[in-house]
Amino acid sequence: MASEYMVQRRVEFSETDMAGIMHFSNFFKFMETAEHGFLRSLGYSVVTEQTDPPVGWPRVHCECDYYKPVKFEDVLNIHLKVIKKSNKTLKYQFDFSLNNGPSDLVAKGIIIAACVTKEPESGKLVSVPIPDEMNALIEVYQS
Repeated sequence: MASEYMVQRRVEFSETDMAGIMHFSNFFKFMETAEHGFLRSLGYSVVTEQTDPPVGWPRVHCECDYYKPVKFEDVLNIHLKVIKKSNKTLKYQFDFSLNNGPSDLVAKGIIIAACVTKEPESGKLVSVPIPDEMNALIEVYQS
């Protein structure tokens, strides 16, 4: 079972603002990259046809706190942790640190994603329990 995932991303020039600092919105893109990698590591995707019914994971809450500036060419370590799991949601924490190690925390984010499917007739998204086969692979991070 998995409760965490690590990925590295280098800050590209296009991801910075006029001050040369990574634009705040890109932290959310990096969180999404880590989330997708986590689900792929389990053999799934953020939108999967492998379950019955097929499910997706829209966000119901996102936040990010920033502690230090990140600049062009910096290498960020993104540590995803599943910090809460309910019947229909996953709550992820993302710790961003520079390549100097986890003690160099530059930002911390949270995403809560709901497990949903589309109603066949209306196309409306409805929350559903996390499919058993996926649920069995995901555990809550224990520090």
